[in-house]
Amino acid sequence: MTLTYWPLAGLCGLLLATQAQAVEGQDIYTQGGAAPAVTACSSCHGADGMGMAAAGFPRLAGLSAEYLTKQIKDFRSGTRANSVMQPIAAALSDDEVTAVTQMLAGMPAPEVERFSRSAEAEGLGAVLALRGAWERNIPACVACHGPSGVGVGSAFPPLAGQPSQYLTAQLNAWRQGTRQNDPNDLMGHIARSMTDAEIDAVSRYFASLSQ
Repeated sequence: MTLTYWPLAGLCGLLLATQAQAVEGQDIYTQGGAAPAVTACSSCHGADGMGMAAAGFPRLAGLSAEYLTKQIKDFRSGTRANSVMQPIAAALSDDEVTAVTQMLAGMPAPEVERFSRSAEAEGLGAVLALRGAWERNIPACVACHGPSGVGVGSAFPPLAGQPSQYLTAQLNAWRQGTRQNDPNDLMGHIARSMTDAEIDAVSRYFASLSQ
């Protein structure tokens, strides 16, 4: 008879562990981590995880836990340079990373109307996003980042709804080599092929899609 209850006991234990992890993740996000260097994420990324457009802080809500975990590890290693995030990433424990990334992945993301590369493209930003500039080896952004740039899996993050200032900063980081955490320097090649006007236009385009 005792053995009959083990599966139920195991399920209850798993649920309790999941709930505890969710609480820990919320605490880290709103209050900070165990180490003093781990300040509250919400102070920059907003209580709802939607970022702060005016300051160029990105949305984290709804991004995959795998993608967020990789970014934290890349801040630690220096393949993604940022004076704010690097000390925070270095001070986070692995358990804290798991808790806060899982919590963020479960937060609601903004609603974005989805359309494909065949949609009408008006303006420089839309043309680059939906058509690319293949004569300069610049693929359409949505070819990798999905319809409307909503993101695909853990490798290609959402672009739609991210602040234009943040998107511009990331493209310039790839240009300058301060961000080197993409496979085979794919984004580095693309960013170095784009003009300042193109970077500004495509960043503004994606930022506008969730408004």
